[in-house]
Amino acid sequence: MPTDHAYQQCIHPDCGATFSVDEVHVACPQCGSLLDVRYNWDRLVTPKWDMFEYRWMTKGEHGKGALDFSGVWRFRELMPFYHKYEDVVTIGEGRTNLQDARKLARHIGHTPGKFHLQYEGLNPTGSFKDNGMTAAFTHANMVGADKVACASTGNTSASLAMFADMAGFKGVVFIGSGKIAYGKLSQALDYGALTLQVQGDFDACLRRVKQIAVEIPQLGIYLMNSVNPFRLEGQKAIMFRVLEARGWNVPDWIIVPGGNLGNCSAFGKAFMELKELGLIDRVPRLAVIQATGANPLYTLFEKRGLRWNGGRWDKDMRNALYAEYDDQGIRAHTIASAIEIGRPVNLSKALRALDYMDGVVREVDDETILEHKAMVGRYGFGCEPASAASVAGAHMLIDEGIINKDDDVVCILTGHQLKDPDATVKYHTGIDMKAIQEQAPHTEPHGKLSNTPVPVADDLTAIVEALGGDPSLVTAALR
Repeated sequence: MPTDHAYQQCIHPDCGATFSVDEVHVACPQCGSLLDVRYNWDRLVTPKWDMFEYRWMTKGEHGKGALDFSGVWRFRELMPFYHKYEDVVTIGEGRTNLQDARKLARHIGHTPGKFHLQYEGLNPTGSFKDNGMTAAFTHANMVGADKVACASTGNTSASLAMFADMAGFKGVVFIGSGKIAYGKLSQALDYGALTLQVQGDFDACLRRVKQIAVEIPQLGIYLMNSVNPFRLEGQKAIMFRVLEARGWNVPDWIIVPGGNLGNCSAFGKAFMELKELGLIDRVPRLAVIQATGANPLYTLFEKRGLRWNGGRWDKDMRNALYAEYDDQGIRAHTIASAIEIGRPVNLSKALRALDYMDGVVREVDDETILEHKAMVGRYGFGCEPASAASVAGAHMLIDEGIINKDDDVVCILTGHQLKDPDATVKYHTGIDMKAIQEQAPHTEPHGKLSNTPVPVADDLTAIVEALGGDPSLVTAALR
């Protein structure tokens, strides 16, 4: 596939420098701003929705069949940056679904049939990251890279490790000390990635891996974090699948958790391009939900009034907040480990998406996240804590009257329940697996939907009583 119509471009309006898709950059070499992957659409066949639907039923044979099987690459006309089909690295990612969460809608006071969950936990590694990794690995393959690395709170490392193992790359992951859920760490270890546990948090890990990739090119490390513009190209496909499931009808709201802000940035770009192509006639509103303990976007956008401002956003305002964090020793901290990020690299693109999609930002505390995680499990799919932030935020916006009760709402569930089983077990039982290792006493569960195991003797009568039956049934059964 020719790439004279695809290029990279600096997003800063006073720069706008362009670069070939055959080059590797994590920021604009001229001004330091983030890059977009851009397309000269007039040199392409204009995509139409009916180009994609028939591909859903493919069996996933080699060549184009493997691309059709992917829930990312079946929309390849909307991300045509690669040279040829053989460049594409795919493991069948993106075959996810949109759930009509009627019981959950009733529980949070919304209209049944108007509240949906896009469940990205069905991806091969159990999170949305696979959407971006397939595109980033495709670009890495294009440019001849053989070593890839990322900083991670868990999901990125799991996805990188699987793709690297499947595609023959050397995978390296940087994780913070004690800052990763065991369910996610186990994946990176199992898939064979070299795992470096840095004494610091995610932000420290990302700073170091960027230094390794950019300042020591002799190591040949290709960076896979979402500062890589090709990562975000793949994550656009989540929105394509949402629209596909809705018969190409645009919802009123997209609600997404916010950590490093890659998803909301990708979603904003997706809708900008779809509108430009005439495939949609309106754009949904966007809500980005952060954890109270990791809320830089909320603080900057809602409390201090930071805005995109045509690309000339106030970096001094951001720097002042980060200086406050340093002075006060504040580090991101939340049960939702996937969004435990204090210095999001995609802040500028998130501001752009909020501007284009008339967005809002909210924060929710850990207890509220866990309660909504339990709601999702009780009334839909199990999800990791970060995913539940989107539902908690939607609930808050419904209560505020910002989301009308009849609005069409789509919440993104970013990761599978088993990504962080410790949080689930602690919510329902009070048992903290890490505290057990330290021989600390556990607490009693206090969640509103906690479902504590019932201890029962190895006795038929006791078991029947626990099931709510009459003990006399035992006598009758044993006659």
